[in-house]
Amino acid sequence: MTMSTHPGTEHPGSNGLAANAMGTKDLVFTVLAALAPLTLIVAVAPLHFLKGGAAVPGAYLVAGLVMALFAVGFMTMSRYVRNAGAFYAVITRGLGRPAGSGAATLALLAYNTLQISTYGALGLYAADTFDKYTGVSLPWWVFALVAVVLVAWLGYRGIHTSARILGILLVLEIAVLVVMAVCVLAKGGAGETSFTSFSPATVFTPSNAAMFALVFGAFMGFESTAIFSEEARGGIRTVRRATYVAVGFIAVFYALITWTIVQAVGADGIAAAAGQDTAGLVIGVFDRYTPGGVSAVMQVLLLTSAFAALLALHNAANRYLFALGREGLMPKAFGRTHPRTRAPLAAGAAQTAAAGVVVVLWAAFDLDPYLQLLLWGSAIGFLGIIVLWALCCLAVISYLRRNAPEAGLWRTLIAPGLSFAALCVILVLALANVSLLTGAGTVTNAVLLGLGVLAFAGGIASALSLRSRAPERYAVLAEAGVDEPAETVAVEPA
Repeated sequence: MTMSTHPGTEHPGSNGLAANAMGTKDLVFTVLAALAPLTLIVAVAPLHFLKGGAAVPGAYLVAGLVMALFAVGFMTMSRYVRNAGAFYAVITRGLGRPAGSGAATLALLAYNTLQISTYGALGLYAADTFDKYTGVSLPWWVFALVAVVLVAWLGYRGIHTSARILGILLVLEIAVLVVMAVCVLAKGGAGETSFTSFSPATVFTPSNAAMFALVFGAFMGFESTAIFSEEARGGIRTVRRATYVAVGFIAVFYALITWTIVQAVGADGIAAAAGQDTAGLVIGVFDRYTPGGVSAVMQVLLLTSAFAALLALHNAANRYLFALGREGLMPKAFGRTHPRTRAPLAAGAAQTAAAGVVVVLWAAFDLDPYLQLLLWGSAIGFLGIIVLWALCCLAVISYLRRNAPEAGLWRTLIAPGLSFAALCVILVLALANVSLLTGAGTVTNAVLLGLGVLAFAGGIASALSLRSRAPERYAVLAEAGVDEPAETVAVEPA
């Protein structure tokens, strides 16, 4: 596949993504922006505290360890598979084309539901903030539709423009969390400093099962470094470096920030405080410990945090659709890019249209943007990505043991095997606590889970159909991508 050698440059006859458009910093910023650190700490972490109390900071470190084990095998595999389809390409190489196609459609559903559901959060935050500072009350969907248009425009401008904007927004939201943490520690918190949050006796208790099912959601999307691998400068070295930086940052930063919140409220009272005011727990810490201006800035940055997540997830979702179009598993039009910006053109338009339709439907039927959009969509995305993580572990073991045993037992079996076992436990816990994730009843949960099953089955059916009608195209599925120089894919000593 011929690709341009400079971001956004025109290359006649090429439908490739923009080569060499993203360095390590750009990849890290894009991944972390998709995770929306400020939104997670303010809006999601209180639910973690409700279920795990003071154990939450330690749980982030445990989750980070599991994800680091996952990354070992995933990044070793990525030396041989550099493709915007990421999960799709890895699982195809390791578990076969039908399974890979099923993984691709499940990933497409997961990233799209994560992205579209975030419009509910942004709409709510924006409507509340606008009302607070102007006295004018507008419905949430007005702000959500404005965001749909802005995300579409920035996505069309290309990944280089998106990465710069995401970097700025990410630095701002991290900065305000650091200010909060410094203020809490400087004022001594609620009393004596306690490190019980990191004690194994505190973290590994049976009552924390639901907490672990939730905490792993903080890492959703870190693997998207591989989605942008065709656009990375420096090849797999850049992708590998960015992936490990992202995992390490998520685990350590979230652990430290949540630990300071525990110090602010008190280890013995954090769970009860989260139960009394889940939505206002972290906002209350800002109000008590930081100057008034900081709290106001934080509430504005909640909007930019949600917007940054929308933009990053839009770019990830449309690259999956682009990869499927290029492979022939979706209409070929989705596999085309803009001749100048190299952004996926039809794929980006389709993703934008889907988001717009969902927001309009939610508005028309007066559905709740939090309970019936944010929670439902994020639950589908979370469960889908856990399944994909686990399948990737199996694919890595299968492919590397057959094709690259010289990579060493640690990379080809032990690390991916341990992460697979841990992810299976987390998947069982998540399914056992699915009502906590969705806020819904049995029938709704069955429908939401059924969407994931249908997506996976539909992908398998698409691959089998392609095998029947175009066996020559079926035979080269997941082969598209970028070839690395020989020295880049050389296997390091185990």
